[in-house]
Amino acid sequence: MTSLRLPGPTVSVHWLAEHLGHPRLILLDASLKPSTTAASVPSPASSVQVPGTRSFDFDKRICDQETPLPHMMPPPALFEREVRALGVRRDSVLVIHDRMGVYASPRAWWMFKAMGHEQVAVLDGGLPAWLEANLPTEPVGTPPVEPGDFVAQPHPGLFCDAEHVEAALSDPRYVVLDARSEGRFLGREPEPRAGLRPGHMPNAVNLHFGQVQANGRMRTAEELAAIFASKAGRQQKLIFSCGSGVTACILTLAAELAGYPALAVYDGSWSEWGLPSARPVVTDAGPSGRTP
Repeated sequence: MTSLRLPGPTVSVHWLAEHLGHPRLILLDASLKPSTTAASVPSPASSVQVPGTRSFDFDKRICDQETPLPHMMPPPALFEREVRALGVRRDSVLVIHDRMGVYASPRAWWMFKAMGHEQVAVLDGGLPAWLEANLPTEPVGTPPVEPGDFVAQPHPGLFCDAEHVEAALSDPRYVVLDARSEGRFLGREPEPRAGLRPGHMPNAVNLHFGQVQANGRMRTAEELAAIFASKAGRQQKLIFSCGSGVTACILTLAAELAGYPALAVYDGSWSEWGLPSARPVVTDAGPSGRTP
């Protein structure tokens, strides 16, 4: 079997086209409908897909089934069972994309990394870039696959919980970056999910996920390094949050492209923190709830 290695955390549509059909390559579609129109993403044809694509549903299927919080990380046994059913093997090279450009695919990318699979990348530009390049497509469908032998080897530190985040908010070794819009961060715009308090965590820093992209693709490593340099020190540990742990992973991908080494995603994000509780919340009008 010929060798195949990914060039980095993202691949271009031309790289994918060149390697399409390789026996170790698996293409996964991790599309998710945006929770807010503020995402401003294109909607390519729903009737076609990149040839050989398999559906990776982390919203309803490959997620924790025992919590009311949206698409939380599943237990390792569930993840292993579901991705084996998709034909994923221990030596598979995974390229993940979505139909919105780069929106939900980084979440699936980070999930695989958290489960110990390193040969995984995001298709830069996603399906829109593939269609724009006039590359081959096929009707949407699920190809029959042989079960894989994937083995989950979790790296727990890549996702973190509310207690870890709360401690990090007052620890100078950490920066908590919130990927939501400035309006939601400041509490000026309502949350798209009912029952959540407006505002942000004390000491969190706002970096809307759209700022790390241009025309549906990730910005260059140099551009991303400059963006993150204005938000955090190179030696600080970065924790990413958003509405429900999806666009936080766009920032995570951007930080990895920029060369930041210590990254984690707050899995519950504002869907958990924003619930009525004693956890502190700040708006542009001042603090709400207790202080850290």
